[in-house]
Amino acid sequence: MILSRSTSNAYLRYCILGASGLLTTAVLAETNMSGVTSTVPEVELDEIVVTATRTPTRVSNTIAQTRVIDQEELQRYQGQTVLEVLTRQPGISYYGNGGMDKKNNFYMRGYAGNQILVLIDGIRYSALSDGSATLNLLPIDQIDRIEIVYGASGSSIYGADAMGGVIQVFTKGDDVRRNQFSVTTGAGSNDQYLYGATAQLTDGNGTALSLSASHNETDGINATLPSNSFNYNIDDDGYDSNNFSLSLNKRINEQWLAGASAIYNKSTSEFDSGIQDAYSDQKNGAAQAFVDWRYSPDSSVKLQYGHSIDESETYSNFSSTYDSKQDQISLIGQHLLPVGKGIYGAEYLRQIIDTTAYDADNRYVKSAFLGYLLNKKQFDGQINVRFDDNSQFGDETTYNVGGAYYITPDLKLGVSYAKGFRAPTFYDIYSGTETNIDLDPETSDNYELSASYTTLRQSTRLTGYYNKVDDLINFVARFDDDNNYIGGNSQNIEKAKIRGITLTSDWEINDYLIGGSYDYQKAEDDSNGINDGNVLPIRPEHKGLFYVGYRLPKLDIRAEYQYVDDYYYSISNADTQLVEDYSLFNISGNYQLNPNLILTARLNNVTNEKYVTAPNYNTDGTNFFTSLTYNWY
Repeated sequence: MILSRSTSNAYLRYCILGASGLLTTAVLAETNMSGVTSTVPEVELDEIVVTATRTPTRVSNTIAQTRVIDQEELQRYQGQTVLEVLTRQPGISYYGNGGMDKKNNFYMRGYAGNQILVLIDGIRYSALSDGSATLNLLPIDQIDRIEIVYGASGSSIYGADAMGGVIQVFTKGDDVRRNQFSVTTGAGSNDQYLYGATAQLTDGNGTALSLSASHNETDGINATLPSNSFNYNIDDDGYDSNNFSLSLNKRINEQWLAGASAIYNKSTSEFDSGIQDAYSDQKNGAAQAFVDWRYSPDSSVKLQYGHSIDESETYSNFSSTYDSKQDQISLIGQHLLPVGKGIYGAEYLRQIIDTTAYDADNRYVKSAFLGYLLNKKQFDGQINVRFDDNSQFGDETTYNVGGAYYITPDLKLGVSYAKGFRAPTFYDIYSGTETNIDLDPETSDNYELSASYTTLRQSTRLTGYYNKVDDLINFVARFDDDNNYIGGNSQNIEKAKIRGITLTSDWEINDYLIGGSYDYQKAEDDSNGINDGNVLPIRPEHKGLFYVGYRLPKLDIRAEYQYVDDYYYSISNADTQLVEDYSLFNISGNYQLNPNLILTARLNNVTNEKYVTAPNYNTDGTNFFTSLTYNWY
């Protein structure tokens, strides 16, 4: 059956009304069951992470601020992307050019996306063209969990591209405990449809296989506003993608484990570019294989090979082709010492890019690092040092040292220092209207103080940071009198400073979940030049999110309010480049209709806020998505 656009929209409205009604009915049913005692699972406030230290570590024992987005939370974002999840996390801001699948960039603690390392199952996942990861093309339905490590401590264990932090995405299949098969179908605003299936199999003897595939499509919204006279077209700019992931793990014996995983996305995205029917075909993915030898309960060596791709062909009045890939080999070991644990490793990275947009070829990076971890009684400590040899920009040594002391079993104070370094990307050098081969690498000094208070029912952390950056690379755009982009290139800002605080607090009170975050940030030019004292673009001074949720064994419903302060889109601080503050109110929920069937619904921008994240580019009004997932066990 094929529905007309108007009929389809009406059908979708009925879907969301039905979903809302089901969630309301679920609340009443769950709360009015007489004679039944509900056992609500407790909030997991001390999860095990690997990104912050490259070895399994409890969140409470990490020095750097670390955040985990688990499968339960990701369930509320069906039909959306990893980027959409990240925009609601503390310390992260972003802009987009007309929809989440379009060109975008995100910032974490004042550092841009190309200064933040993104990993998929331990493998670098980024576009060599601009150095940032295409998280707007990575669908949530292929993901098991996300770990975020804030600050520059990652530079000394992962490399130069982690100067602003590390985001690691883990695909499904890492922990298969039983045979199961699931199918998901969903629909949402702007004629969005999602179809997907996942199969997970295990023989109970150490072999596990996970396969997942999905298709996501939408008519989208009109990417540009009428004020964008250079690019504006009166049409919806749609998007469709096919997504696949797999994971295979084999426990050979108690000492040896081998495995492989891969994720792949093929998509087409329409956009406005001064002509009708402009679009981009994109292919993105990452794959890895490893063997892990655990020669004692707390000591092991892991050999891993990874390969990632980022390809795009753009068809418009500015047509271009990007074809890039990265190959990575790493040997990582951890050894239990009489006091503490030692971490060591060596890595080789080769980057190759083929593009019609500018002159570039390839480069490689050879690295080695050492680390030491101490988790003993009232003290946690971490020391790392890393040496990188970049074939294009020479060698550099980065390091970090941090410690935390427990004043009481619940109250911890921490302090850390990290030295950061980042080589210019191919995009930094060759993009824009003028090539800048004289760009200098960035270096930074990063200081952090924290106080955290954690109990069985809540986790609260206050973090203060101060970053001094030399030769910060910033793209300086130029606009005509009508505020249309006419060119620009990347330039070094001699000195910049970024100061801020982040407060996060998550509480469980009986069946209620309450919490949120607040960020204050002051990022500014400190070079004593013409722009001295001007704030850096896309770094709002204030940002916050508050949520309240209600959770029962079969129900999880949440409302959230997000505020983003105004900011400048260009470092020149021209009034025409001011992006005004905005507030968003969202509602999401899951309800288990029966032991096999789960309903998910999400309503974004309930108040239909009119806002933009980049001048002249559009954003969506009130929008929704609802889905059903059926599981066979």
